[in-house]
Amino acid sequence: MSALTVDHSTAHGHEWDDLVRIWEETDAPEGCTVEIIEGIVTVTPPLSNAHNDIADCVQRRLYQVVPEDWGVYATQGTAFPLKDGLYVPDLVAVPRAVLRAEGGNYIPATTAELVVEITSKSNASTDRITKAAAYASAGIPLYLLIDAWAPGGPTVTLYGEPKADVYRVLTAGKFGDTIKLPEPFGLDLDTSIFPTSG
Repeated sequence: MSALTVDHSTAHGHEWDDLVRIWEETDAPEGCTVEIIEGIVTVTPPLSNAHNDIADCVQRRLYQVVPEDWGVYATQGTAFPLKDGLYVPDLVAVPRAVLRAEGGNYIPATTAELVVEITSKSNASTDRITKAAAYASAGIPLYLLIDAWAPGGPTVTLYGEPKADVYRVLTAGKFGDTIKLPEPFGLDLDTSIFPTSG
């Protein structure tokens, strides 16, 4: 992961605008992900085949249960101005009306109903700690962390009931277990279909 730093001495509103401008103008190689993490514009290398395979498996199952007027988006910018963050989750479930009302390249994080992150070797701690805290602080009801790089082996954790910047673990298991997503999803996600190589 590489990073660009920005002068943080300006007023917060101008600082955020500057960060977003740099984020929008960053010319990263095709397939790379550009995010703002704690006020730093970062570029992450292209995702592995296994990572993309897991994202596709989850997205297909979510589309079976989300309301018709919702989307399940990959590469959707999700903004946290108060946290100096603009993340691009692996998947985000949000009403389509939000995207149509916002225009631009990102949506307010507060509008997301579910965020899914699939760890890569280079960003696992960011997904586990930094992003989890930001998603909770935005009040996103559910955060599904698929951690292929967990120290004890691949795990899946569903977080919910956000308070301040902390989630409660609703359910956790290893690859192969079924993870139950509550309403409005009402989904039993069979993780045995996930590839186990990075």
